[in-house]
Amino acid sequence: MQVLMAEPPAQAPAEPAAAPHDTLLATKLHVPGPGTALVARPRLARLLRDGLGRGLVLVCAPAGYGKTVLLAGLAGGGQPPLAWLSLDSGDNDPARFWRHVVAALDQACPGTGERLRPLLGPPAPVSFEALISALINELAGGPGPPRPGAAGAVLVLDDYHVITAGAVHAAVEFLVEHRPPGLRLVLASRSDPPLPLARLRVRGQLAELRAADLRFTSGEAGSLLRQAAGAPGPVLPDDVVAALAARTEGWAAGLQLAALSLRGRADAASFVTAFTGSHRYILDFLAEEVLEQQSAGLRDFLLATSVLARLSGPLCDAVTGQAGSQHLLEEAERAGLFLVPMDEVRGWWRYHHLFADLLRARLGQQPGRAAGLHRRAAEWCAANGLADDAVRHAMAAGDTAWAARLIEQHFDLVYNLLGETVTPQRWLAELPQDVLRSRPRLLLAQALMLATSGRLPEVEELLDAAERALPGSAGEPFEPSAGRAGSMLVNVPALIALHRSYLAQLRGDARATAAFAAATLAATQPDEWLLRSNVQGFLAVAEWLNGGLDRAEQAFTASIAGWEQAGQLAQYAWAISQLSQVLRARGRLDQAARLATQVTGKAWAPGQRPVAAEGAAQVALAELAWQRNDLAVAGRHATEGIALSRQFAYTGPLAAGLVTLAWIRQAQGDPGAAAAAMDEAAQAAPGPAGLLNQVPAQRARLALAQGNVPAAERWVAERGLSPGDEPDYPKEPGHLVLARVLLATGQPGPALALLDRLLPAAEAQQRAGSVIELRALRALALAAAGEESAAQAELAAALALGRPQGYIRVFADEGEPMAALLARLVAARRAGPAPRSGQPGRVQPAIPAGYLARLQAALQPGPGPAGGSGTPAGTSLAEPLTPRELQVLAMLADGLSNQAIARQLVVSLDTVKKHVSHLLAKLGAANRTEAVARARELGLTG
Repeated sequence: MQVLMAEPPAQAPAEPAAAPHDTLLATKLHVPGPGTALVARPRLARLLRDGLGRGLVLVCAPAGYGKTVLLAGLAGGGQPPLAWLSLDSGDNDPARFWRHVVAALDQACPGTGERLRPLLGPPAPVSFEALISALINELAGGPGPPRPGAAGAVLVLDDYHVITAGAVHAAVEFLVEHRPPGLRLVLASRSDPPLPLARLRVRGQLAELRAADLRFTSGEAGSLLRQAAGAPGPVLPDDVVAALAARTEGWAAGLQLAALSLRGRADAASFVTAFTGSHRYILDFLAEEVLEQQSAGLRDFLLATSVLARLSGPLCDAVTGQAGSQHLLEEAERAGLFLVPMDEVRGWWRYHHLFADLLRARLGQQPGRAAGLHRRAAEWCAANGLADDAVRHAMAAGDTAWAARLIEQHFDLVYNLLGETVTPQRWLAELPQDVLRSRPRLLLAQALMLATSGRLPEVEELLDAAERALPGSAGEPFEPSAGRAGSMLVNVPALIALHRSYLAQLRGDARATAAFAAATLAATQPDEWLLRSNVQGFLAVAEWLNGGLDRAEQAFTASIAGWEQAGQLAQYAWAISQLSQVLRARGRLDQAARLATQVTGKAWAPGQRPVAAEGAAQVALAELAWQRNDLAVAGRHATEGIALSRQFAYTGPLAAGLVTLAWIRQAQGDPGAAAAAMDEAAQAAPGPAGLLNQVPAQRARLALAQGNVPAAERWVAERGLSPGDEPDYPKEPGHLVLARVLLATGQPGPALALLDRLLPAAEAQQRAGSVIELRALRALALAAAGEESAAQAELAAALALGRPQGYIRVFADEGEPMAALLARLVAARRAGPAPRSGQPGRVQPAIPAGYLARLQAALQPGPGPAGGSGTPAGTSLAEPLTPRELQVLAMLADGLSNQAIARQLVVSLDTVKKHVSHLLAKLGAANRTEAVARARELGLTG
């Protein structure tokens, strides 16, 4: 659960507060215009369009070679829709990168964004694979079949060299490797991206345009020089054109600068002979020539505004301290001074990167001036809601204390609302440690980001540091009343206590959880309802850890209604997840199912769909269907729940969904896929092993099911679990693994002793789910000890408890020992009266024959070591594919879109979508690509 929300941003002026954010996003999606001089280069246009047929085009050359201008020519002309994204360093945050990619594709393929944005959060997903899979599926079903040599959409990622984040590169590689037919990808970069270029070349899936291709020929250079030089001016002789083309080696930026320098010169030939050398030298020489030709006022304006990554009239007015910037920007663009418009209305511009470098170098020759310019830029950006720009300029101005205050003001917006994680991490990493360690709010922000990744010792150290930075220590004065009512970061002492409560619950310490929650409550004010509501949730967790499930259920039920009414959907999702687990612990599967379907079946208002809550609900439905041995339904819910839960910062539902998927794969006879899903669950699981994080115990149990007894033994030993342990509900998942390890190693006596201590505690706390599992294991222990009559009686008691709610897998997952004991019980019941329960005068109730038959079917040996699926060997499917589904599967393998399949089969598009949906569910796949891959593994397709 997110236990920290940052202070809301300071109230900004009404007009500019929201607009710049939206406007600047639009500028990143704007296809650059041709500028003042456009030279037709048909040979490159032909190479580019031919290359699109391969799927991926890499345009790689140093700065100034005309990459952007070339790619902008893809727009229009009846070609596939163009999705354009101009990248900057801020796009190294994966959440921001993919939000912008989706926005770009939405412009090319309207409706894409509406369907994909919910997968972006907030909060940011732990992995973007689900989003990319959904994107692939979306484009694979685009309008009409792909045309030869064309595409449904062309996505251009300009300036890809600014991307350094491995997570972004990995996600782009996934998109490239699974690219649907309806998408062509173009990367413009100054250097080779870290993608599998060699493999793509061998496959014929990559086209490349390099510096040698982009160099201007003599004829193209002549056209560029004559257009850029403008009139009045001399007619450039062919020998001058050839000399300039040779000296610049066809370098577009050098040619354009040379043309600007030639304006007004009578002797072009002597000018050409005045410079030689490298591109860097030519750039410096020509840029000096260009700047010296401008008026003093314009030259000073260019230098002052070079500190900006993006320029607008109001922003430049603020930075220069003078009015009239809009006019100067338009004048600079008309003069061809490397000013690139970023929208259609000339509201925002940027300097060409090379020209900006030169201007900043010149500005650096004026000591102290840049800091003042950055300060004014930071003030304007902060007032207009541009958080990242404001922080960047404050840091560049050298005012780290101001940058820290800006981070405190905007952390909630960026981390919790926009779902960006890398951006605030970058902010904090750039702050000096002495500044960071003196500000408790920033230490709490850092603690939140570490807590979500399970790094608890580091979180504890940060909380200690935050306490030391409170008033009376080295920190700046703290004002707990600052900010608006309901904000959570305005009360740092209370938040520190709340964080400690969260750490305690992750460790399974009910007493400390409750104590710190109570301390939090004591430190809050009556109007801090958001903080107080979180405390109530933590007190419910403490009741759960103590075994007070009735009180925990009541508390969670009340909090769910409150969170939903308040629109706090992240907390709402967390409470749904917790209550579902409490209900299952009480053995109330039907009630848990009703809770989940209330979420999945509700019609939410536009923009209010609680993706995280739906993910938690789908995971709960998957676990329930799995327990009842409905593998197809369980697989469908698990697949959807996992995809949605990746959007939730609290990773508990994601981990639970992956555990369920692992057991589905195991039952389907695919132990490798089961282990892979369990490994991913272990990465997603929050906190150490225990009641709130059962993934480690489930992982050890899966190892047992796959015959790896030593691995399970090691796990038990590492946790110091012993048959002599006293009952402790938070440790029960580990003790259940220990009991199974003892049985697997031929030690039924110690196993029975342990179970005999755990069972009364579970019965006293009315934990019916635990009681059923403990009785099932106790039956196996009694059978292994040779006490057959008592074993059958104990199993009958467990079955009687499990039958009303449809428990199957709690028995079936015990494999052959359970199958043998159940067979003996069924045979004994057919031969005579049901065995007694072990309690004098009491006979176990009759168990319906249909329930016993379902259990025995689930226990039939299957392909996996543990058996349990009842699925014929060789198919590994919970439900066989129909002939029509096999037909559709073959077409999916051939890369056909839904529309193309519908035409070939002469059926409606909705019918095809239903077939595809059934295929995904039966194959346990998250998307079409995974379905085809799994079908090939099973030999269902070529």
